[in-house]
Amino acid sequence: MIKITAKRVYVKMVHGLGAIARRIGILGWLERRQDRRSFHWVRALFAIYDVDQMIALDVPWWTYRAIDAVDQFLKERPNAAVFEFGSGASTIWLARRAGTVHSTEHDKDWFDLMQSRIILYPGIHLTYVPTDATLSQDPLYHSQKEAYADHSFENYVKEIAKTGQKYDLIVIDGRARPACLHVAKNCLTKDGMIVFDNTKRQRYDIAIRQSGLAATHLAGMTPSLPYRDKTTLLHVTPTDGHNV
Repeated sequence: MIKITAKRVYVKMVHGLGAIARRIGILGWLERRQDRRSFHWVRALFAIYDVDQMIALDVPWWTYRAIDAVDQFLKERPNAAVFEFGSGASTIWLARRAGTVHSTEHDKDWFDLMQSRIILYPGIHLTYVPTDATLSQDPLYHSQKEAYADHSFENYVKEIAKTGQKYDLIVIDGRARPACLHVAKNCLTKDGMIVFDNTKRQRYDIAIRQSGLAATHLAGMTPSLPYRDKTTLLHVTPTDGHNV
């Protein structure tokens, strides 16, 4: 609870400072120089938990190193099919670079907010999948996040399989992430890639190690965060049986 309160205080303080920085011209000065990574990161600090600012800055909430790697991956696949667990600024960023983006969202308020943001992108298919009406008997689908301790996400996780499609890129940045990885790896094209965000959290280590996928850990600065984080990219290995 203390951690949540501190986070809210920090976000409110940064947004207040951002409003002042906008009035006196600092944000505009930074925006004119955002082609340089350091300036972009400083500007993005004021955009924490502000989806519209993040969309304007044209970045997802992954480490910059991961952003660069995925950007290059999609440049080589301009019509890529993408599936995303958890919507946000990344949904728009992906739609600007891929053929189609299927995104699933568990939060109704956030789902409603995103509707007006995706209207200009016909390639985005956003689906609302609430927490399970009845707690799943399989602990794999239980959330490890304290706020969702009494909820499960089996329907949410299995939404990707319901599409009956293979994806070039799958982004795991929502709820029940180990379960998402367990299901998503079977929905990946043979040369596809999974983006697993916030892997600095130790609770994701076992799921990644047991996935059988080759992992590239990209630690570093992240848009809007004042500290280093880690995003992991996962690929099917030549000896892995998935999608072959």
